[in-house]
Amino acid sequence: MIYAAPLLFLGPDEVIEHGALYVEGGRVVTTGSEEALRARFPGAPVRRFGNYLGPEAANAHTHLDLGPGPTFKGPFMDFVLKAVFPKNAERGVGLAREAAKMTPQRALGDIAALDVKTLEWWLLDTPFSGVVYWEVLGIGDRAFEDRLLAETKSLVQHFKRLERPGGPRLGLSPHAPYSLTPRLMKEVVALAQEEGLPLQIHAAESPAEAAYFQRREGPIAEFHRRKRIPLDLHPVGLSPIAYLAELGVLEARPTLIHGVQVDAADLGLLAEAGVRVVSCPRSNVNLEAGLPPYDLYQAKGVPLALGTDSALSAESLDVWDEVRFLIQQGVPAREAIRWALAGYKVLRLKPPTIRPGTPEAELVGW
Repeated sequence: MIYAAPLLFLGPDEVIEHGALYVEGGRVVTTGSEEALRARFPGAPVRRFGNYLGPEAANAHTHLDLGPGPTFKGPFMDFVLKAVFPKNAERGVGLAREAAKMTPQRALGDIAALDVKTLEWWLLDTPFSGVVYWEVLGIGDRAFEDRLLAETKSLVQHFKRLERPGGPRLGLSPHAPYSLTPRLMKEVVALAQEEGLPLQIHAAESPAEAAYFQRREGPIAEFHRRKRIPLDLHPVGLSPIAYLAELGVLEARPTLIHGVQVDAADLGLLAEAGVRVVSCPRSNVNLEAGLPPYDLYQAKGVPLALGTDSALSAESLDVWDEVRFLIQQGVPAREAIRWALAGYKVLRLKPPTIRPGTPEAELVGW
């Protein structure tokens, strides 16, 4: 059998246009152009895919513990208040197991919160590779911060021991610039560095976040007022990215999630620090944040990967659906596919490659 597609990816950066694979006995025998393989194996039937042929992608950001949906559409803070907060009472390993059934990719970057049983399930029982990031957030007095930090350190010491050779890793996710005090953000990042843990931080996701930092206006600022959170807690007049840079957080090279509300100056800071960004395009559009300035990302040399976010804000947990969506938005297929495969680097995994001997079952085509 010859498998052929307009774009054959042998690895994240190895592409053959109008490429093909010859498969025999359940394994790849050779690769090349479709024209060359048809000439070499004239009797072999040909199966063509319309867009892509190559290895499986990685989903670099999701929230399995929020469950399988339904998908919310509306402004970001409405999503938090009307979709996420009501889920918190049941959020945990039960919902994560349900959502995992929707996930065709096996390499994931997953955020876990509230229920430590989700960490146990991830580290001991799941078939996934990648990272499960424990989410830390909250704003309170110094005693609150000290207690939360002590709990987080204890959790890290316990769950790092559950990591399996070749299995998923434990990471930390200080949630977002606006949802932790500056001290707590720095301390959680320092803990991750001390323990050698991967980091993910949601940043520059919504217009509400930009308005909060730049002018102390908008729905996040109003939420803080209702909760009697001091409005001088974070500096005013900086972008979320500039704030993280000022704190020294970017020096730890966290993976940032979303990165929609950014400009050239922000991306210059990310490029200088060597930070990767995971884009979740369908979630961002559903939550009325828009799409990141992808052309500017490429011009500044900031590496991108793709994630789905949760099923509460995306219609599926298949990262190839993000690729198809981006192609519909005018992003070149070659770039969108490359970002989907770049998730392995975010998760510190060796990217899969297609070589002679690769099992046919490991091929993905669409």
